[in-house]
Amino acid sequence: MTVASDARLSSLDRMLDDSQVGETFATDMFAVVDALDSSATLRRAVTDPGTPEGARRGLVHGLFDGKVDRAVADFVAEAATLRWAGGRTFAAALERQAVHAVLIVADRRSDLEDTEDQLFRFARFVESNPDLRNVLADRSIDRSKRQELVGELLRGRATDATIMLAKRAVAARERTFANTIEGYVTLAAAQKNRVVATVRVAKPLTSDQRDRLHAALTKQIGRDVAIQEVIDPDILGGVRVELGDEVFEGTVVDRLEAARRLFG
Repeated sequence: MTVASDARLSSLDRMLDDSQVGETFATDMFAVVDALDSSATLRRAVTDPGTPEGARRGLVHGLFDGKVDRAVADFVAEAATLRWAGGRTFAAALERQAVHAVLIVADRRSDLEDTEDQLFRFARFVESNPDLRNVLADRSIDRSKRQELVGELLRGRATDATIMLAKRAVAARERTFANTIEGYVTLAAAQKNRVVATVRVAKPLTSDQRDRLHAALTKQIGRDVAIQEVIDPDILGGVRVELGDEVFEGTVVDRLEAARRLFG
């Protein structure tokens, strides 16, 4: 991601913070994103840098006023005045803000941490079931049917925010369902200024082990950490921690491999 794209996303984050994010904000924003995704002509029209900002703003209002919440139309109109690399980049940025809106409402309901954990667990469940993973990725099956399947699997077992985002992830904007969910989990953690640590262990951590690991990781990186635990039989013993692109090894396998390299 470039400095310019980071700046645009940060600008949208601030705009969302200043917006009135109601219960329907995310749903309406997703509807705008779907409209943009379905029309290259529309994407070009609202992001053409050769068109005056006022005209782009007016075009958005002409298209969406009365069809979506006024706060959403205002947000999209202002976002359209920024300089974008292309229409698809613009649509992806709006989708990110729609996800943010879902998480804001979840936080308001005190459901944010449950949503973060449920999304992570559901992504792991899908990845461990090849048939389900293949069905969700099969674009020959109508997206609404795949979303219905996700809803049926989560109904009564997850927060409203989890269900909404898991169904949205079927579109797989980040290449795969799992990658898209991973992005949602990262955004959920960032909502509370935390980072996600995927912790792979041979057996579940005790409360004491989890607390000590949380304290050590928080001290290591200087920010609060959201621990997502994965039981991995290949670990054998110890722990493997993944923090973004960084991996911290402390497993039996790792130590045996180090000894093999030393004496091999």
